Amino acid sequence: MVTQGLRRFAARRSAVVGLAIIVFLALFSFLGPLLYRTNQVTTHLTQANLAPSSAHLLGTSDVGYDILGRLMAGGQSALEVGVGAAVVTIVIGTWWGALAGYFGGWVDAVLMRVADSVLAIPALLLVLLIGTIVSPSVPLLILEIGLISWAVPARLVRGETLALRVREFVDAAKGAGASGRWIVFRHIIPNVIGVIVVQTTLSIANSIALFSVISYLGLGPPAPATNWGGMLSNGLNFVYDGYWWEIYPAGLAIVLAVVAFNFVGEGLRDTLETRD
Repeated sequence: MVTQGLRRFAARRSAVVGLAIIVFLALFSFLGPLLYRTNQVTTHLTQANLAPSSAHLLGTSDVGYDILGRLMAGGQSALEVGVGAAVVTIVIGTWWGALAGYFGGWVDAVLMRVADSVLAIPALLLVLLIGTIVSPSVPLLILEIGLISWAVPARLVRGETLALRVREFVDAAKGAGASGRWIVFRHIIPNVIGVIVVQTTLSIANSIALFSVISYLGLGPPAPATNWGGMLSNGLNFVYDGYWWEIYPAGLAIVLAVVAFNFVGEGLRDTLETRD
């Protein structure tokens, strides 16, 4: 079964390419700074806006930061926020949807109305609103993005739970005296693991994109912390000066990360939903 799943996944070239890009970005962001050491705290105004060279492989920023080193540091925050927010999203969404689908009735009605209310408000608007009230940080952004993104996986898990709750193994568990909470934890959630895995990868992509937009608008973690969205925003100030190295690397990194996780998510969806 596992071997067949791996074969199906490997047969999708886009999914394999996406996985390779994710591995590269993780190594680039977390292992790269150990091999390519740069100072991302102290400014060097005498080295501002230098073109790519052997000393600075991707040039320098307007205050002398090494762009390649800055990309690595920005990748760390992007992946941390992406994965962290996805975990929060999936944990809340899975339990919310499973409880709503299993118990049904007024419980389902109340829980799903709350989920619909969350979906009705644009996620970016909520994050921007919170960002104007409190000082942004990586842990806070993880929590914010996770708390406003759980409604989509909740609805998907609910749909799967509605089909599972009438299955024989659930009836058998009820007959054995198992509580509803135990049935949800022990029988329902393990049987929606495919939906959970797929939604996790897609949630990482959405979280990275949302984090980049927030940072681009100036509401990301404050300096000297860096991120791809902030680098792109700063680089656009020099779009007419020919300093392409301050714009394109950060933009390309955002696109690669989002597309890669979406590719893997689509590959996992086809793999886990395929039945022989």
